[in-house]
Amino acid sequence: MNSGKTIFSQLMDFLPSHEFHRCVDRHKGTYKLKQFSCWDQFLCMAFAQLTYRESLRDIEACLRSAGSKLYHMGIRSRVSRNTLANANQVRDWHIYADFAQVLIRTARELYINDSFGVELKETVYALDATTIDLCLSLFPWAIFRKRKGAVKLHTLLDLRGNIPSIIVITHGKVHEVNILDQLVFEAGATYVMDRGYLDFKRLYKITLASAFFVTRAKSNFVFKRLYSLPVDKSTGVLSDQIITLSSFYPNKWYPDKLRRIRFHDVKNNKRLVFLTNNFSLSSPVIAELYRCRWQVELFFKWIKQHLRIKAFYGTTQNALKTQIWIAISVYVLVAIVKKRLNLDGSLYRILQILSVSVFEKTPLLQALSDVDYKDLESDGCNQLTLWE
Repeated sequence: MNSGKTIFSQLMDFLPSHEFHRCVDRHKGTYKLKQFSCWDQFLCMAFAQLTYRESLRDIEACLRSAGSKLYHMGIRSRVSRNTLANANQVRDWHIYADFAQVLIRTARELYINDSFGVELKETVYALDATTIDLCLSLFPWAIFRKRKGAVKLHTLLDLRGNIPSIIVITHGKVHEVNILDQLVFEAGATYVMDRGYLDFKRLYKITLASAFFVTRAKSNFVFKRLYSLPVDKSTGVLSDQIITLSSFYPNKWYPDKLRRIRFHDVKNNKRLVFLTNNFSLSSPVIAELYRCRWQVELFFKWIKQHLRIKAFYGTTQNALKTQIWIAISVYVLVAIVKKRLNLDGSLYRILQILSVSVFEKTPLLQALSDVDYKDLESDGCNQLTLWE
């Protein structure tokens, strides 16, 4: 890396700018645009995510204080909070959503051979949603409760690398199970979900797509046992049954057999009942797959704590979605950098280092790695050495 570049500039070099401009052209992002390009907007918002800026005024003050460095950071226009606010409000958020998907594809290729605790050749996804609370007086379009506003972030997380493969931002009133209607299921993949997604009509679509699911049964679940499989109770598995659905409509919606596994969680002293259409994996593996679903909960907790997606710089739907998608892009970018530079530190550690060193002109690898870069000991002579 060029040591003359700021760390922020070196980090942004990992972004495929040509792909970004394709996204801009696809959604006509340059229409009636004279200055402060979409790329300038993205860089300013990425800077805000990396350095935890509180407001547009905060972004403006920090970037203007480093005015002589902005050009070398890639920001070609003068930064103004009014200009940035207008850009967030009127420029199509799909530009940044499409660019985030470009980064997601790159990251998934980099992490494709990583392990997540269960050795499977096929891809395993965890599906869940989180609610982002909003002030109803500032976001009147986001009515969730009588005196509360919210949007939901529905995420399909690839457990290899914890990379979000699909993200859908909806109104807070949209139930999680409706997202199953928008997914194109990957043959051979496994989708792990909690019991909020227990809809047999939709789950049968996963089976018809030659994919698998693992979910939990509800307490009022009615079924007919066909036969039981042998189990090793020392693994925590209490029973492994092949069943069919007894109720009229569930049986009509899901006419095939299912597998019902009762499991005792010793750590939490809880009994769990799993449902799956996978008849080849062992019952302890099915239980372990469901335990791995917790990774999506940790993903939501991580981005809420370490990225700016709980306080927003604008109050329109476009501004909110723009900020969320750029935050996701920053998360995936840090994951790409971690893999390409072969860094051992966690994403949290990398993000913390970046937050306080974006204006430094240190090589990025040196700043982010644990290696102690020290000059070789000299003999104390001021004369330049021509030969070693």
